[in-house]
Amino acid sequence: MNPAAIGFDWNQVRAFLATMETGTLSAAARALGVAQPTVGRQIAALEESLGLALFERAGRDLVLTPAGRAVEDHVRAMGTAAAQLALVAAGQTKGPGGRVTISASDTVATYLLPDVLASLAETTPDLQIGIVVTNLLSDLMRREADIAIRHVRPEEPGLIARRIRSGQASLYASGDFLRRHGRPSRIEDLRNLPLIGLTAPEAMARMLRARGLPVSEAGLPFFSENTVAGWELVRRGLGIGLMADDIAAKTPGVERILPDFWVSEVDLWLVSHRELHRSARIRRVWDHLAGALRNAPERG
Repeated sequence: MNPAAIGFDWNQVRAFLATMETGTLSAAARALGVAQPTVGRQIAALEESLGLALFERAGRDLVLTPAGRAVEDHVRAMGTAAAQLALVAAGQTKGPGGRVTISASDTVATYLLPDVLASLAETTPDLQIGIVVTNLLSDLMRREADIAIRHVRPEEPGLIARRIRSGQASLYASGDFLRRHGRPSRIEDLRNLPLIGLTAPEAMARMLRARGLPVSEAGLPFFSENTVAGWELVRRGLGIGLMADDIAAKTPGVERILPDFWVSEVDLWLVSHRELHRSARIRRVWDHLAGALRNAPERG
């Protein structure tokens, strides 16, 4: 390889990758944590270095030109190699202190993590913990997080995982709701009661019907893909909602209905990249999360 033949720098490649994946300079700038003009200058410099026009306008978006598509796979390979380099380097750090980023769903981040992190801070004050709140699966290969708390077992190669908890999700309603509508004693009683959706009504109704609940789209007058917001609607008495039992146990004023019926299993998995797990600080946080979440109290 002739290093002198490489006329561009890594920041220009990062700008290309971010713009290609987000479709706009403003979104790429947010992803990179820089100003939009900076991204524009980096793209222009890369195009000048390569002697190619890489993007063209399509309405408000930027799309790859034929030349951009020709180099796309090579640039993606560079991004993958750079991410792997960062993972290996991070895994070699020996000190127990530093920053660790955890990704978790909105309910786990809101209702379970605070107590866990409070106890971690008492024993490891030299750590700085960042929380990425998302109901999507963070890309650990690209360091979107160091450790992920997921509800599903990962399938990506290079990741390690441990199931730390198994539970279930049941139906709940507030005391006020039950006083106004009565307490259902049979599944059939749900037919004329409002439920709170945790996704679009058609998908939520389909999921609940598959589990034997007589629910139509019209029976879901409120819905939100933010589970915390949906759960607050349940707590305020706007409808019946589905929630993991360990989360419901931390919510005053809600009661489980149809106690002999549970809707789905809810597992918690700890996930990290194999290279990162060699880091002392990440193992430290991993072990604490595993112990604290495994021992967290649940409602019987």
